[in-house]
Amino acid sequence: MAKKKCIVTGGAGLIGSNLVQELNRLGIDDILVVDHLGTSSKWKNLVGKRYSDYLEKKHS
Repeated sequence: MAKKKCIVTGGAGLIGSNLVQELNRLGIDDILVVDHLGTSSKWKNLVGKRYSDYLEKKHS
């Protein structure tokens, strides 16, 4: 089976981080997480999760 690549937007939030966790459970860790952390502590939701890269969403 081909290796899966995923993008999770809002990945540091409650739903997004749980989606990353479920993808990890399924053996998928080639994940691009996109979110805007700003001064938030949402980054803590990603601790212990496996993902290949993080992209900070800039507000315009």
